[in-house]
Amino acid sequence: MRESFVKSVVVFSAVVVLSAGAGRAANKGRIRPYEADRRYWQYKGEPVLLLGGSRTDHIFLLDGLKEHLDEIVEVGGNYVRNTMSQREGLDLKAHKRLGDGKFDLNQWNPAYWRRFADCLKWCRERDIIIQIEVWDRFDFAQEQWQNSPWRPANNVNYTVEQSGLANDYPAPAWRDRQPFFHTIPGMARYRKQYDLVRGHQERFVAKMLSYSLAYPNVLYCMNNETSTPPQWGRYWMSFIERAAGEQGVEVYVTDMFDDVWKPQTSGKLKQAFDDPKVYEFMDISQVNSRTFNEAHWVNLMWIFEQAAKRRARPLNCTKIYSDGQTSWGSGTPVDGVERFWRNLIAGCASCRFHRPGGGIGLNETAKACIRAARKAEQLVSLWEVEPRMDLLSSRGQDEAYLAAKAGEKYLLFLTDGGSVGLNLKGRQGKLQVRWIDVATGNWGASASVDGGGTATVAAPGKGPWVAVIAGR
Repeated sequence: MRESFVKSVVVFSAVVVLSAGAGRAANKGRIRPYEADRRYWQYKGEPVLLLGGSRTDHIFLLDGLKEHLDEIVEVGGNYVRNTMSQREGLDLKAHKRLGDGKFDLNQWNPAYWRRFADCLKWCRERDIIIQIEVWDRFDFAQEQWQNSPWRPANNVNYTVEQSGLANDYPAPAWRDRQPFFHTIPGMARYRKQYDLVRGHQERFVAKMLSYSLAYPNVLYCMNNETSTPPQWGRYWMSFIERAAGEQGVEVYVTDMFDDVWKPQTSGKLKQAFDDPKVYEFMDISQVNSRTFNEAHWVNLMWIFEQAAKRRARPLNCTKIYSDGQTSWGSGTPVDGVERFWRNLIAGCASCRFHRPGGGIGLNETAKACIRAARKAEQLVSLWEVEPRMDLLSSRGQDEAYLAAKAGEKYLLFLTDGGSVGLNLKGRQGKLQVRWIDVATGNWGASASVDGGGTATVAAPGKGPWVAVIAGR
């Protein structure tokens, strides 16, 4: 066995000393799949359900971040998304801007990295899990590319001829025309001159890790809804795992594929399913776009069935779309609330409302949803139950969704009031029904039903309601 080593990481004026041996001993306290049920996460040795919503995705660059994190925690949130954004104003790029207005990719912008360091620290202090997305394709196309430090015309490090990168990429990011995402040897579009760009990419990721690896509350996702071949993401997954291994710490990495909204035909999703040792968790956020109502549930169930056939692992939803109807199918706030609860009932390990523009962020509706979920969790832990739609009867299309441990506890979501039959033949005596008003996040009325047969469970009113049904 290699001797333990001590590696120092300089973060501005502070020095964080990481021992490989100490890192291994502390791994059980880091975010990792729950030992008793690998569909979920555990943190500090205890199972944890990740819920959230926020004003923005690149949360570390947000003014007033500390107060916003407190706002998230106050309603029961413990999960944020953090893209390592390249699209902010010229003063908040990752690289140093020189006096002539150009960037130097060999020097860093202290303001960008100071904000990142603060975000990591403040999230840990609040027991917030931060899911970092390393690359966002929208930062490198169209108008965002025009002000990017990586654009040849904007830096002193390479030209178009040297790098193979053009100064204009007018095509939408989903078309994957940007060579920036093809710099890995073995990729079909790789060219030798891209090695120059990859060297700077590696410096950027290493800089990020010099801060984040010291923190136990971090997950890593390589891309935002990528349409690039999986070799790109897998390269960075390995890069991060190697860096973590050198420090003796355990990390969990994954990728987010764009075509998961049509999961049955996604070859990338199939590859991830087939490689549970590589993709030890999955981000299935795109299932929350373009499909609605019962079709959304059907896609969720298909994904979970495929995951279970290989090996159970956490399935995260760091984005739930819902800010209004769009041509690509973001859906309304009503759709967002329903997607949130279907995700929970299905068994998603994390649920977070996407930022405004694509989602409802942390508005009052999102806050009520999170508060309602935490109230339900007081009575039934999600890792204690599983989807049991077979126990429902007299159910209309998209009317109700159920997770249960039959005979013991039931979590029922009604999308818009109404009533359903619930099979309680495996349980005798009376069971208490505790209602939660999803629209407000408050407790509703309590009632009871008789076990031993099929009970009718009726919501107190219209709108979304959750019932927790268990013994007295």
